[in-house]
Amino acid sequence: MSGRSAEVMARLAALPADERATLVRSLTADVRLELAERWERGGWAQPGQEAPEGDDWRIWLIRAGRGFGKTRAGAEWVTRIAADPDAMIALVGSTAADVRRVMIEGPSGLRAVAKAGKTPRYTMSHGEVRWPNGARAFVYSADVPDQLRGPEHHAAWCDELAKWRRGDAAWDNLMMGMRRGPHPRVLVTTTPRPTNLMKRVLRARGLVETRGRTRDNPFLPDVFVEHVEDSYGGTALGRQELDGEMIDDLAGALWSRARLEACRCDAPGDLVRVVVGVDPPAGAIEGDGVGDACGIVAVGVDGDGIAHVLADASIAAHSPEAWARAVADCAAQHRADRVVAEANQGGAMVRSVLLAADVALPVKLVRASRGKVARAEPVATLYERGRVRHCGRFAALEDEMCGLVAGGGYQGPGRSPDRADALVWALTELMLGRRGAAGVREL
Repeated sequence: MSGRSAEVMARLAALPADERATLVRSLTADVRLELAERWERGGWAQPGQEAPEGDDWRIWLIRAGRGFGKTRAGAEWVTRIAADPDAMIALVGSTAADVRRVMIEGPSGLRAVAKAGKTPRYTMSHGEVRWPNGARAFVYSADVPDQLRGPEHHAAWCDELAKWRRGDAAWDNLMMGMRRGPHPRVLVTTTPRPTNLMKRVLRARGLVETRGRTRDNPFLPDVFVEHVEDSYGGTALGRQELDGEMIDDLAGALWSRARLEACRCDAPGDLVRVVVGVDPPAGAIEGDGVGDACGIVAVGVDGDGIAHVLADASIAAHSPEAWARAVADCAAQHRADRVVAEANQGGAMVRSVLLAADVALPVKLVRASRGKVARAEPVATLYERGRVRHCGRFAALEDEMCGLVAGGGYQGPGRSPDRADALVWALTELMLGRRGAAGVREL
């Protein structure tokens, strides 16, 4: 489709529903048919909504955020399968009511996307959808997995797999019946959750996965996208529900996603002290080399003894001058009275690099004699006692925090929890001091 045609169609899709319907009705029958068929020709479909090419796949997983267009993609795919009058299709949802409400009768469901004269008829008493050409689809609830024991299908559409309460049994029975025709296939459309079934499907042979985010759908109202991004962007919930990420907690992790979500707050107006914790990159000792990531986290404490994480100003793969300047800027912005920096990579060099960047406040160097996880454990206890708040959403920092496993090592993103270590230094200085700083020696 040409750029001009795409622009016209985008403007048409942006019209209010009643105006769009009036305009479409005013078009000739041939033009209306052209618009209706634009999905298959790459007109309405967005990246991630079109079925994979070739015959070497068995499961197509669309793992995406809310509003991406998963239901529309599923309905269009099933409609194309139903062009075969002998097609036998399974429609599986969390409940039968969900199948009817979303997959069949919803605004992007099977009846809504049907071409003129080809709208399927739904018979609720039989749990059956029948197209005029004779193709049939059958409604199944994942809550009643034995319904899927026995029937055979050419294709299946499974919606919101992560919500299935008896998902493993329903999935197993479904897959046992995927044996009609030369290429039986399953489409899964879901916003992910870290369920056992989701993990099984992601490991399945013959899987093709497409991903998508809420913001990727250009036809969503801007006000809606702005609202949900402002409310949830960067949070674990937002990354799951808007970005389609599968957020999981590690067994034994010092922090859980739920605990971090529960400690969000607005920045307080009056703080007693603010410090900036720094975990210098390993390359700092070389003076002129480019090191690893530099963790830079600002934390303040209020008059009630509650700590507030104010900013994560960490930077990656920069020269000593660059990360030192980032430390100075963070300290100035938050009116810090001290910088606390780890000196294991060369205390004199760390101090000189910071002083060269005009860090005009005391620099306290600390040397760790124990591992990062051991140092973080007393800080995690502060969170359990409700004594730490996060004044914002710090996705990268929180990913690292949730990767620290009690009695173990680091299992989060990247090679090292540089941001989390900077947080630990700052909170140890503010909240624990000598009492909680086991394994820490001041220089």
